[in-house]
Amino acid sequence: MIITSTPLRISFFGGGTDYPVWYRQYGGSVLSTTIDKSCFITCRWLPPFFEYHSRISYTKVENVGRNNVIQHPSVRACLQFLGIDDGIEIHHIADLPARSGLGTSSAFTVGLLLGLYALKNQMHDKHALASEAIHVEQELLREAVGAQDQVSAAYGGFNRINFDTDGSIEVRRMLASPNRLAELEQHLALYFTGFSRFASEIAQEQLRMTPHKKQELDTMLQFVNEAESIIASPNRPLHEFGRLLHESWKIKRTLTQKISNASIDEIYEAGLSAGALGGKLLGAGGGGFMLFFVPPERRAALRLRLKKLLCVPFAFSNKGSHVAVYEPEEQYDQWLATERDLVYAQNAVVTGPTLGGTLPEAVAAATGSLVNQDTCEDVPGSARKDQN
Repeated sequence: MIITSTPLRISFFGGGTDYPVWYRQYGGSVLSTTIDKSCFITCRWLPPFFEYHSRISYTKVENVGRNNVIQHPSVRACLQFLGIDDGIEIHHIADLPARSGLGTSSAFTVGLLLGLYALKNQMHDKHALASEAIHVEQELLREAVGAQDQVSAAYGGFNRINFDTDGSIEVRRMLASPNRLAELEQHLALYFTGFSRFASEIAQEQLRMTPHKKQELDTMLQFVNEAESIIASPNRPLHEFGRLLHESWKIKRTLTQKISNASIDEIYEAGLSAGALGGKLLGAGGGGFMLFFVPPERRAALRLRLKKLLCVPFAFSNKGSHVAVYEPEEQYDQWLATERDLVYAQNAVVTGPTLGGTLPEAVAAATGSLVNQDTCEDVPGSARKDQN
């Protein structure tokens, strides 16, 4: 059994410049950090003694007869990408809701790929893991997603991520003292607006409008440099970071009409009236989590003003996607899956504790192995094979 832990992220500046349609022409950068909230993926080879071939558990449960009919897009694509046809069991749980602007979808893909590699007894470095997650989401699934979430999830930490016109990606850890980052953390508050959204649908509109928003995206890209300078310079007032967030949000909300709405605007204005200096809606927009920059002495007033919203405490985290539990298992021989299919197929027409004398011959014909009817043992050899 393998369990992976993959962090969620908060993106401060540069969002929108991490789409290939932009950075392949102009280059892009984002400033973001992972937090101490994660998604967890459990995966193992499913023993071939169930009526189904694979089992996938997330907000729904899928019991499928073959992997290529799995409905969950990322699971189906990751298994296809790695050429996994054997029966598998995958479970997903997370600390925070999906579709909320924290990069949950890409964290899922990154964590699943890492878990599947571990299941195959293979190591994978952070760069390769991020690149393959980007490939799965952008090329195999054709989703309208950027490239920052996959990189943040794989690497972890407070980083500036640069996207070059040649497609290369550079990850630079933020050079700031722990005290400076702790001070910034104390000025941030995360509120759940309660409005779930699908990032790819909003991103499709943003991608369509990108050629018409060059001036806005250029300005947002420049904000990355300014924000990095503010954090790295201990003599600069930290409130400049908050006011820069405000200016960035004013631009972001004009990129498309779908990023904000009347309810989101009302929440944001309420935050400012309570003492926040700036903030932004995280992710593509339309709902999810809203981040506020608020002086510590105004946190209580902000909490009172937004008392109808859920406030989620968080801390910065340096951990990227990693294997939390590694307990390798042997992989079952394929003939057992064939035997299972025969047995369950006959259950539709055969009743009683004994299936009759024709099953061993049927299994032998289908698998090339003779099965002892009394012991259910494979006469020629072992019932399992090594994973490799």
